[in-house]
Parts: sequence; C-alpha cells; structure tokens
Amino acid sequence: MRLTVTPSDTRLLIRGYATGKLRIGDREITSSVVLSATQLHTDLVPQQPAELAEADLAHVFADQPEVVVIGWAAGQTFLPAAQRRWFLERGIGIEVMELGAACRTYNVLVGDGRRVVAILFPR
Repeated sequence: MRLTVTPSDTRLLIRGYATGKLRIGDREITSSVVLSATQLHTDLVPQQPAELAEADLAHVFADQPEVVVIGWAAGQTFLPAAQRRWFLERGIGIEVMELGAACRTYNVLVGDGRRVVAILFPR
C-alpha cells in the first residue's frame, strides 16, 4: 500500500491506496466511494465508472465542485459521452485516471483549497 502524508486538520485525505482498498483517514475501505474534503459516502453501488447513473451523482452535483476526479484500479478508462455531458452541463471539470493518480491528484487539490470531489473505484 502506498502512503501519503496527512496534515493535522479535519479535511478528509487519502492516506493510502492499493488495488482493492483505500485508507481514508483511519478507515480502510474496499468499496466504491465518493469523497470530498468534508464528506465520505460509502454507499455508491456501481463498481466501475461506466456503471454510473446520473442519479448516483446527485450529492456530487449538489456540492457544486470545481472538478471531479474519477479513479479506477483497473487502469485508464474513458466515460461515455452521455456521462461526460452530465458534468459539462453543470460547468464541472472531469478527470478520469488510474486509481493512484486520482488519489494523489485529489490530495493535492484538497491541499490547495480547491472544491474537488473524488469518485474512487478500488476494485
């Protein structure tokens, strides 16, 4: 498991990741999650990005992030055009990348004070 340094504040940061699991704060999580600096949702049902439905993202869109980072342990993938449109219509940037890159990017953006949400698929 790779580790990242966690500042001593209340922001939710990813402390470690490996295929099949994430360490967010003091919790080890093995399912898909939606994560922001202040909220962690572990009730995301889809297990890969292509399975996302617009309804799965209601609380993401309600937070009005600047950017959403999607990370998948199975490697690089692309969202279908219909899914990308959900974000573009709301003026939200979207980045899809390998899980490790997504975790690191999320931590950097949170550290910079950006309004970012990560949707992470560790399996």
